[in-house]
Parts: sequence; structure tokens; C-alpha cells
Amino acid sequence: MKKLCHYISKYMALLVLAGALLSLAFPQVLQPIPMKTINYMLGVIMFGMGLTLNLHDFKIVFTRPKDMLIGCLAQFTIMPLLAWALTKIFQIDEALALGVVLVGCCPGGTASNVITYLAKGDVALSVGMTGVSTLLAPLLTPLLTWALAGKSIDVDVAGMLLSILLVVIIPIVSGLIIKSLLPKFTEKAIDYLPAFSSLAIAFTVSLVISANASKLLTGGFLIILVVMLHNLFGLILGYFIGKLLGLTEPKKRAISIEVGMQNSGLATSLAVMHFAAYPMATIPGAIFSVWHNISGAIVAWLYTKKDKQD
Repeated sequence: MKKLCHYISKYMALLVLAGALLSLAFPQVLQPIPMKTINYMLGVIMFGMGLTLNLHDFKIVFTRPKDMLIGCLAQFTIMPLLAWALTKIFQIDEALALGVVLVGCCPGGTASNVITYLAKGDVALSVGMTGVSTLLAPLLTPLLTWALAGKSIDVDVAGMLLSILLVVIIPIVSGLIIKSLLPKFTEKAIDYLPAFSSLAIAFTVSLVISANASKLLTGGFLIILVVMLHNLFGLILGYFIGKLLGLTEPKKRAISIEVGMQNSGLATSLAVMHFAAYPMATIPGAIFSVWHNISGAIVAWLYTKKDKQD
């Protein structure tokens, strides 16, 4: 069983890509499954991550506010400005441009915590950045969207705070508690967590694609290219910022992944709720939801491969 789990986590990128292609070809298979299932899956994964953490990990985050400041500044400058620049360079349609900017102005997504964990990055820093950026989002997401796209939106503050609490904070705290109460069980379970996380991400990507298959097929090559570049440049620039400031390798990985992987589900929801006059504005968020999980899986695989070579 351990050997099978090893292969599952090792070839996660291929697993995610296969799931994505099958879901695009046969979207009807998973469409009956409600999208809220993703939140449950992420919550379970966060619980598993909590089993791998210690309270000391979070003390480091709060006793070194410089790391948090660097991460959040990178989050709310790199991705919004990249989004704006790409829409200008490629001169895409106004509605699609609005969707790209909206994705860039959203906080980091909970999937970034999972990818950071798989990439052997600083998970505590990643979780902290997700939490802080989400708390700042009710102010910064509307402000940045208005500044860069010229549109005004309202953000469901209570809904966003509740989401981060239910999907991230409570599961991780529960994992920490179980680890302290059942250390022997935890030690055995940790061997299987990377494989479970890999399968969960593959399922998440497949579910998102099934729900948005028609949008993905009609979105066109150009918007797919813009979304891919947005994500890839975010990953690269996030890592470069960490390197420039002399941070450790796990912290560089955490910032890179946190910056590059946005809460694109939130962007899609905001587009639906606030930009009904621009229906195509939902497409960038749908494409980003798929692509950043695929690129994240590839990045995690590359980082773990690099560790084995070093």
C-alpha cells in the first residue's frame, strides 16, 4: 500500500492532467456532484495537513511578521498588476479582461496550502498568508478591481470569513488536536497523506472542469493563454521575491505558490453575482481554477524531484 501511495504522489501531475482531459471529454459523469463537495474535500485535506504540523510552526509565523508582510504585499501587487498588464498586452475583450483582473485581485486560495504541503514548502507560512490575505480581501479586492478595471463590486465579508474558518482554520486545528491526543495513529497516517492529497486535487480539478466544460470550450485559445501566463508569472515572480530577500527555500516555495494560486472560485462567484452584464467575465476564473491546480501539481513534482537530486 505504501508503494502504491508513493507512485500516486510521485505522478500527481499526470493524474491531474488525465482527470482534466477525461472530465472535459465526458463532463456529464461528474456534473451531478455538487460543487460544494470541493469544500469538503479541501477541509479533509486541511485536517490531514494539521496532523503534520506543530504549534511551533504557527509561532514562527506570528513571531516573524516580516515573512507575512512580504507574502501579502507580493500577493496584492504582483497578481493584480500582472492581470492588468496581460489584458493590455493581448488586448482581450472587455468582459474577459474584467474577469482576469478580478482573479488577480482575489486572495490566495486554500488549494495553495495543499500544493505547498506537497512541494515541501513552509505550510504554516502558506496557511498564514491565505488567512491574512482573505481577511484583507474584503477591502483590497473591491478597491484593486475598481482601480485596475474601473468597476465597483461588493464583497460578502461574512461569507469569505466563514469560508476560511470552515475550510482552513477549523480542520487544521482539529488535526493539531488529534495529533496531540493520538500521536501513534498520526505517525502511521502521515505515510498515506501525500497520496490522498494528490487524489483529492485530481478529483477537485475534474469536478471544476465538468462544471465549466462548456465555458472552457468556448473561451478561446487567447484567454487560456492569458490565464496560463498570469499563473506562471505569479509563481516565478513570487519565488524571485523570496530569493531576492534571502528567504529560506521552504519560504520561497510557499510565497511562490501562494502568489501564483488565486482563489479563482471566489472570482467566478463575484463575477456571477456582480457582473451579470458581462457573462464572459466568469470564464477566466473557471479556466484559472483548472489550470492553477495542474500547474501546482507540476510545480510540487518539480520541487520534490529537485530535493531528491540535491
